[in-house]
Amino acid sequence: MTSNRTFDRIRADPEILGGKPCIRGTRLSVEFVLELLAGGATRAEILEAYSSLSDEDVSQAVSYAARFLRNEVVLTTRVGR
Repeated sequence: MTSNRTFDRIRADPEILGGKPCIRGTRLSVEFVLELLAGGATRAEILEAYSSLSDEDVSQAVSYAARFLRNEVVLTTRVGR
C-alpha cells in the first residue's frame, strides 16, 4: 500500500489515452488494471502478463481509485410521478 498517499507512479497526460490516469511510462490505464483485478486476475498474473508493471504500480492504481471514490457523492432525482 502506498504509505504517503502520493501517486508518483500515476500520470494523466492529455496526449496519452485522452488524459486517463495511467501507470507512468506505460499506456496502461488505472481503469484497465482495475478491470483486470475485477475480472479475477491475480496480482501475480497481471505482473507476469505486463512486465512493465511493478507490484507498487498495481498497489498505486488501486489506492488511486479508492482515493478518488472516497469522496464520490451519489445524487438521486425523481422525474415525474
